[in-house]
Amino acid sequence: MSDYDVIVIGAGAGGGIVANVLSKAGKRVLLLERGKWLKDEEVPYDHLRNHRLAQYGHNTGPDLQGNPRVFVDSRGNSHLLRPHEGGYNNNAMTVGGGTRVYGGQAWRFMRQDFQMATTYGVPEGSSLADWPLTYEDLEPYYERAEWEVGVCGSGNANAFQAPRKKGYPMPPVPDTLTRKVLQSGAERLGWNTFPIPLLVNSVPFQDRPACVQCKYCVGFTCPSNSKNGTHAHIIPTAIATGNCTLVTQAMVERIDTDSAGNATGITYYQETEGTVQRITATAKVIVSSAGAIESARLLLNSKSDKHPNGIGNDNDIVGRNLQGHYYPGAIAQMEEVVYSGLGPGPSIATCQFNHGNPGIIGGGMLADDFIKLPIIYRKNAIPPYVPTWGKANKDWMRNEYRRSLQIMGPVQDIPNPECRVTLAADVRDKFGIPVARLSGTTHPETVRTAYALRERAVEWLKASGAKEVYPFPIGLGLSAGQHQAGTCRMGDDPKTSVTDSWGRVHNHDNLFVIDGSLHVTNGGFNPVLTIMALAFRSAEYIASNL
Repeated sequence: MSDYDVIVIGAGAGGGIVANVLSKAGKRVLLLERGKWLKDEEVPYDHLRNHRLAQYGHNTGPDLQGNPRVFVDSRGNSHLLRPHEGGYNNNAMTVGGGTRVYGGQAWRFMRQDFQMATTYGVPEGSSLADWPLTYEDLEPYYERAEWEVGVCGSGNANAFQAPRKKGYPMPPVPDTLTRKVLQSGAERLGWNTFPIPLLVNSVPFQDRPACVQCKYCVGFTCPSNSKNGTHAHIIPTAIATGNCTLVTQAMVERIDTDSAGNATGITYYQETEGTVQRITATAKVIVSSAGAIESARLLLNSKSDKHPNGIGNDNDIVGRNLQGHYYPGAIAQMEEVVYSGLGPGPSIATCQFNHGNPGIIGGGMLADDFIKLPIIYRKNAIPPYVPTWGKANKDWMRNEYRRSLQIMGPVQDIPNPECRVTLAADVRDKFGIPVARLSGTTHPETVRTAYALRERAVEWLKASGAKEVYPFPIGLGLSAGQHQAGTCRMGDDPKTSVTDSWGRVHNHDNLFVIDGSLHVTNGGFNPVLTIMALAFRSAEYIASNL
């Protein structure tokens, strides 16, 4: 008899929901998280050590020592990186994963986002493809995520969204001065705008309070417990069923297989107070929800006589098509004060340019940004002619910080099969497990799309009264940040995809990947609501067939 019905690897956006659905369905679930279940007081509000500005570290996991990755730059040079360093592309490692410190923008992908190849064709050198499912397939699960996890917004205000059957459970967060300024500019341009949907309580919801509009949102834990990550309600509800066992500080080494190559369980290391144990657990179903980099790494590390290149990797697809998001945009200085000091920050968006841009593949949403703490503004947003230190810098910060506006948005990455996760041949983590090696770039068409969206951002800021506008630089590079996706893409053909439309690894009845790895394309939006919707859909399928 198996130890469990299901083992879920990773307690983030996808894994938390999978554990919740299966536990409530009466299945015995082991939920493994490589990080700790950090208390709020254990996640510091350090302006230089957080997931928005990791100058000297971050505020969750993994530990800075013993958890390296290798990044290969455009010249072919390899760099050994710690988790907080640029190029590592770390998501928070803790119960809740990235949802613990995300801003929580809750976007549905558009209909066209599931059919990019059909809509635009396939550029040479790209791996652009259609999803094996449609918006209509996922719409009920978008709705379920919005209502069970908790989203605030204005249901029908986006003139470009795909049809929805139900509004949001909560109204938008309150208007800010920034929204009013940008809305007037958009009206001059004739653009449709609307409040940004957020996984945040705008009113009391699920026995937790409303957002207090503080400045610490993205990059930090929520001081009022109003941010709706899977740590807040989804995972506690799973544990409360009595069917879900959560094990933290558990690093999975490999997926175990039998002599026929079928998945039987996992081997993992658990670290407790300096003591490390190597443990094996078995289950009827194995689910990897470790994120696009770590799920690919796990499959590649799960080698056997039947799977010499890693499980699910018979066609050398695992780890390919790594995507994230380019974030083109611009910073503006305004004549008047536009910053009221009220969070969370993102208040207004347009989907005018997600599709239908002449000569451009795809596009993206444009919006204002989360509040920039003063040090982040000082590091990333002051104009190039302002001194970086001394009295002139201080005077600029005093006079201009509250007059700054930013417009940006994630553009649809055009996937490249050579942008990928492989295993570093000679680098291992503190447990002796080969680490992820990241290499390649996104496709040049992504850069063209980014330039087009940047022009629209500049246009919006100027129409809103900007006196100076400073566009973000754009270049070709690896795109795999906090929105990492694509490395175990779903599809109907095992020669070009890793899983089927349920996230089930081809030729493995009981092995699933359920996280951003599945995304064939990553939309012109923050992808977390799509990760959650897919998790509800696939978990429901597993529960019905187990």
